[in-house]
Amino acid sequence: MADLSMLELFRMEAESHTQTLRSGLPELSDALSQEKIHPLIHAANGLRGAARIVGLADAVSLAQAMETVLEEFQNGNLTASSGLIPPLLAGTEFLASLGAEEAANMESWMDENKETFESILNSLKNRDAVPEDAATPDLDKIKTPAPADTDAAKEFKNPPKPKTEQMPEPVTQAVEPKLEINESSSPARTEKEDIPLADLSMLDLFRMEAESHSQSLNSGLLELEKNQSADKVEPLMRAAHSMKGAARIVGLTDAVALAHAMEDLLVSCQKGEVVLNSTQIDILLSATDIYKEASLIDTDEIQEFLAEKKPLMDNMEKALRGDKIAVKEVCSEVCPNGMSKKLLTSEELIQDAEPAADPTPKPTPAQSKKTNTAPQKDAVVRVSAENLNRLMALAGESLVEAGRLGSFASSLLRIKGRQRDLMKSLEEGCERVINGDSPADVLDELKEVLADCQLQLVKHVNEFDLYRRRSDNVSGRLYHEVIASRMRPFSDGGRGFPRLVRDLARSLGKEIDFVIEGAATSVDRDILEKLEAPMNHLIRNSVDHGIEMADERVAAGKPARGTIKIVAGHRAGMLFIEIHDDGKGLDPEQIRAKVIEKGLAPARMAAEMTRAELMEFLFLPGFSTAGKVTEISGRGVGLDVVHAMVQEVGGTVRAESNPGQGMSFSLQLPLTLSVIRTLLVEISGQPYAIPLSRISRIASVFPDQLQLVEDRQYISLNGANVGLVPAAQILGAASFSTDKEVLKVVVISDRMNKYGLVIDDFIGEQDLVVRPLDHRLGAVPDVSSVALMPDGSPVLILDAEDLVRSIDNLLSGGRLNKVGVDATEAAQAQKILVVDDSLTVREVERKLLANYGYDVDTAVDGQDGFNAVLAGDYDLVITDVDMPRMNGLELTRRIKADPDMKSIPVMMVSYKDRKEDKLRGLEAGADYYLTKSSFHDETLLSAVEDLIGGVTK
Repeated sequence: MADLSMLELFRMEAESHTQTLRSGLPELSDALSQEKIHPLIHAANGLRGAARIVGLADAVSLAQAMETVLEEFQNGNLTASSGLIPPLLAGTEFLASLGAEEAANMESWMDENKETFESILNSLKNRDAVPEDAATPDLDKIKTPAPADTDAAKEFKNPPKPKTEQMPEPVTQAVEPKLEINESSSPARTEKEDIPLADLSMLDLFRMEAESHSQSLNSGLLELEKNQSADKVEPLMRAAHSMKGAARIVGLTDAVALAHAMEDLLVSCQKGEVVLNSTQIDILLSATDIYKEASLIDTDEIQEFLAEKKPLMDNMEKALRGDKIAVKEVCSEVCPNGMSKKLLTSEELIQDAEPAADPTPKPTPAQSKKTNTAPQKDAVVRVSAENLNRLMALAGESLVEAGRLGSFASSLLRIKGRQRDLMKSLEEGCERVINGDSPADVLDELKEVLADCQLQLVKHVNEFDLYRRRSDNVSGRLYHEVIASRMRPFSDGGRGFPRLVRDLARSLGKEIDFVIEGAATSVDRDILEKLEAPMNHLIRNSVDHGIEMADERVAAGKPARGTIKIVAGHRAGMLFIEIHDDGKGLDPEQIRAKVIEKGLAPARMAAEMTRAELMEFLFLPGFSTAGKVTEISGRGVGLDVVHAMVQEVGGTVRAESNPGQGMSFSLQLPLTLSVIRTLLVEISGQPYAIPLSRISRIASVFPDQLQLVEDRQYISLNGANVGLVPAAQILGAASFSTDKEVLKVVVISDRMNKYGLVIDDFIGEQDLVVRPLDHRLGAVPDVSSVALMPDGSPVLILDAEDLVRSIDNLLSGGRLNKVGVDATEAAQAQKILVVDDSLTVREVERKLLANYGYDVDTAVDGQDGFNAVLAGDYDLVITDVDMPRMNGLELTRRIKADPDMKSIPVMMVSYKDRKEDKLRGLEAGADYYLTKSSFHDETLLSAVEDLIGGVTK
C-alpha cells in the first residue's frame, strides 16, 4: 500500500514536472537540441522518484516508461514521426490527474483507471508497433479527475495556427502591415459547446496556471509599449497559450476563447504582422485581470464568476479579433481613459488601506458573498529547494554537535571520580601523617594526583570551548538560514506598481517612466506585505500631484516624460526605500501657510520652522496642500496612513522637497520583524526591553535639572520640554523611589507627545528573537511580546505606543506620581474615590479633598467607579445615588458583597434627604449618608475624618 504520509511531496513533484512535460513535449522534433530534451528526461525521472517514495508502483512504471522513451529520443533512436508524442502527453495528463486526487482515494482511483493506465503504458513500451498516425490513448475513460479532453491532446499534436483578419481603424492606427483575421478562426459557438463542463477537482490546476501566467502577462505587456521585438512577445504568447490549455483542460469555455484570441494577436505581433497600440494593450491587460481575479476566488465560485464576466469576455474576444463596436464598448468600460470605473472611489480610499498588489478588478458579489464564511487557511511560505537543503544540512550538523555532549558528560564524570579519589587520598594522607609518615612524601603524592586532575580539567575545558564555538557557529548559520527563508525580493511586493503608474498616467494624460532599482533586495515577507499600501499611496501622490503635464515640463526645461524612481537597499542593518519623482515638488511656504490656516501652530512659531519640521506636517491626519480632491489623491489621508503603517513595523518615514525639481520620501524599516534591536533597562529590579526604533533618545539627568509646570515634572532636552514619568508606576511594579544622584531617562514618543520614562538603570543593547505572548493571557497592557535573554531568562518587550496611552490616561486622571517622592511618603496620603455623574459636584469634592491632602480619583458613574475600586486600593468611596449605568445603591451593595472590598467605607452624598432614602442607603451598606442640602466644606471633611481619619503628616 502507498505511503500516503509523503503524498504532499508527490503532489508538488507532479505539479512541477507535468507542467514541464506539457510545455516541452509538443516541441519535440528530430532537430531538438540536448538542452531542450534534457529537462523532459529530468521531469520524468523526478516523477518516477516521487512515485517510488510514496509507493505508487503503477505510477513508477509509467514514469519509467516515459523516461526510457525520452532517452531514446535523446540518443537519436526515435524521431518525432514515431508516433510516441501523444502517448507521452497522455501519460503526463494521467500522472497530473493522479497527483490532484485526494490521498484517501488515490489507490482506488488507480484501480478505476487501470485500463487507461495499461493502454498508455503499452503504447510506450511497444513503441515499435506504434504507427506514425497513432492517436492519443483515450483519456475520457479516466473517471476522476478528468485531466484533459480529447481536444487538448489533439491540440498538443497539431497546434492551431493563428489566422488573421484586418483590425478596425481606431485600434490599429500603428499596424504595419495590416493584421488579417479570418472569420473562421474565431472560436465558433459549436466549438465552445464541445468542451465539457469544468471538473471542479481540476480547477486548482487552472488557478495556479492563471496566477502564474497572469503575472507574466501583466509585467510583459507593459514592456511591449516600449519594445515589441519578437523575443519580448514570445514569452507572452506562450503564457496565453498555456492559460488557454489550462482552461481547456477544466472545460472553462469562455476562458479558452478569450485566451485563444489573446494568443492569436500576440502571435501576429511576434511575426511582425501588427504593431500593438495602447488600446490593444489596454484590452490585453484587462483580459489578464480577469484571469488574475479568477485565480484568487474560491474554487466553487470560478464558474459563477466567469458567467458574470461572460458579456465582457465576449466583447474582449471580439475586440481582440477586430470588431470595432466591441472595441468601443470594452474601452469605455476598462481602458484607463475611463478610469473612474476601475479606480476606488474617494470614500473607499479613505476607509481602505489594503495593499495595492496588482490593480485587478474588484471582487464580484459572488466572491464577496463567501469572504467571511470561507475557512481560514494556514499561512503558507514557499521555500526554495536549495534553501531547504541548507536547512537540512545545518540541522544535521546541529544534531551531530549535540551528540558530542554525551562523550563530554562521560569525561566530566571521570573527572568527578578522580576528585573523589583525591579526597580519599587526602584523608589517607592525614592518617599517615598522624601515624608518623613524612608529611613531605604525602604531599608529593597528593600533588601528583592533583596535577593529573588539573591536566584533565584543562583538557576538557579546551574541548568544551571548542564545542561552544562550533555550536555557536552552527546555531548562527541555522538562524540566518531560517531568516533567509522568510525573505523575498523587493520586486515581489512591487509587481503591481508599473501597471498602477501606467494606468494612472494614461487616465491623467501624463507621460511617466517608472523605474525600480534594487529589485533583488531581500525583504522580510511580513514587511513586504505591509509595505504595499504605503507605497501605493506615495506612488499615487507622485503621479497625481508630483509629475506635471508634458507641456508644463517642456516649458520648465524638463523632458516631456516624467520619472518616478523607487530605490531599495540595505544600509546599516536596515531596509532603506526611497520614492523619488522629478515633478514640481512642494513649496515649503505653501505648507507653512497651510499650517497657520489650520491652526496647527501660531504664526510666529511657524515662521521659525525649518524645512524638515514643515515636512512633518504632511503626515498629520487631514493635512493636504492639494488644491482639489480627486479620485486618486488630495484628501490628506494617504500620508497619514503611510506614517501609521511604517510606524507599526518600527520604521520611520521622511519627506524632502526641492521646489521645481521633485519630491522624495525616504522609508527606513527593519529587515525583519522576527528579530529586533532593543535597549535593555532595569525597572524595579526586573529587566525589560524597549525597541530601539521607538526610542527618541536616552539621557542621564541630575535631580536639580527637574522643573515643575502646572504640577507636572519635566526636563529640557535640546530646547524641548519632556515630561517625566516613573516607569515603575506605569507598569504597576514596586513603588518607585529615587535616592540616586543621577536619574536614567528613556525618551519615547508618538506623533503628538513625548515622555521621559525614569528607570532604575541601563543594561545595554541586545538583539532579541521576538516571541508572541500566550493567547491565553489576552492583551497585556504596555507589553507587546516576549523574548529570551542570552542566559535563557525571559524578558518582556514593552509597547511604546501603549505606554504613551497609559501615561496619557494617568495624566488625565491626575494620578501620576512625581519623580523624587519617596514611596513611603506617597503612601501616607489616604486614597479616596469620588463617584458622581455631575462634573461640577465631582470637581468640587475632588478639589476640596485634594487641597486638604488626600489623594483623590474620580469616576463618572457607578460602573466606572466599581471598575476603579477593582483596579485600585482606596481608603474611602464617596458616591452619588442617582447615576446612569449603575446607581450608588447598587455600587455600594457590590462593594460590600465582595470579601476583598467590603472593609472599604462608603459615604453616600445625595440630594434626597427623606428618612426612607437615608434608610435605603444604609441598608445597602453605606457607612455614612450625607445630604447635599447640608453639604459644606467642614461637613464633608468632618465626615471623611470620622471614617478614615485625617491626613497623616
